[in-house]
Amino acid sequence: MTAAVNRISILALGLIGGSLAKAIKANGFTGEIVAWGRTEKNLQRGVELGVVDRYSLDLADAIAGADVIVIATPTLITADVLQQLALLRKADVLGDEVIITDVASVKGSVLAAAVEAFGEVPVNLVLGHPIAGSEKSGVEAAKADLYVNHRVILTPVATTNPAAVAVVKRLWQLAGAEVVEMDVFEHDEVLAATSHLPHILAYALVDMLATSSEQQNIFRFAAGGFRDFTRIASSDPTMWHDISLANNEALLKMIDSFSGQLSTLRSAIENKDSESIMASFTRAKSARDQFAQMLEKQSKDSSE
Repeated sequence: MTAAVNRISILALGLIGGSLAKAIKANGFTGEIVAWGRTEKNLQRGVELGVVDRYSLDLADAIAGADVIVIATPTLITADVLQQLALLRKADVLGDEVIITDVASVKGSVLAAAVEAFGEVPVNLVLGHPIAGSEKSGVEAAKADLYVNHRVILTPVATTNPAAVAVVKRLWQLAGAEVVEMDVFEHDEVLAATSHLPHILAYALVDMLATSSEQQNIFRFAAGGFRDFTRIASSDPTMWHDISLANNEALLKMIDSFSGQLSTLRSAIENKDSESIMASFTRAKSARDQFAQMLEKQSKDSSE
């Protein structure tokens, strides 16, 4: 990766943090990777699987000598971890030169939490979000290729140290990801539309059908489209609960927008407005086809 990084501390060893550790090890990182968390059994399993080199239940011990700290906790817990790191900095346990990054799906709330914890945005704090995941969770689900051909969004602010950004960028590139930069609040709005809203819709649909008196027949005869759309409702409820609260403003905006569109379509169906229904479906198909072409081109470009 780089001679300047010899030890990485991963705070919380689940799918995301575990996959990052696995990926960089598989791609040549020879330094030490230390994990921290609250569940020793999970951390022990991480060592047994070779995901990390060692672990500690003590945060100060886990970050001692680290060049990079990756906060891989659920979104709402990230704020608590930042508070703990700020206290360790005040106690001279954590040096100003240590690079801190994260994997939270919402960036605005984490940025605010950093300011609250440190009194400012630390110059070596590089907020990030890997656009990859799985409905599975835990270190057992960690995959070395999870980030291959996936994007990681970094959201540095004006005062962020460019050298720190470069290190974090290289870290994710080593894991196989394409790294892009984006404004913090633009990130939250874009992700509310493309990731957070679809999860909310999948959860809501499955929850609605699960309480139906016809539940067994509904799930028994569900076709592939239902399976594909609702797969993400198997994602970790705690993680998506946290995301919903952390990005509530942007998410509510998208929910309202979708509700308006659904109401318009409902009215067209109720009134048997064939022209409006066809126009809506045709626009949607055209947009989806363009999106599919974009993905195909990106896939070809990345394989060349």
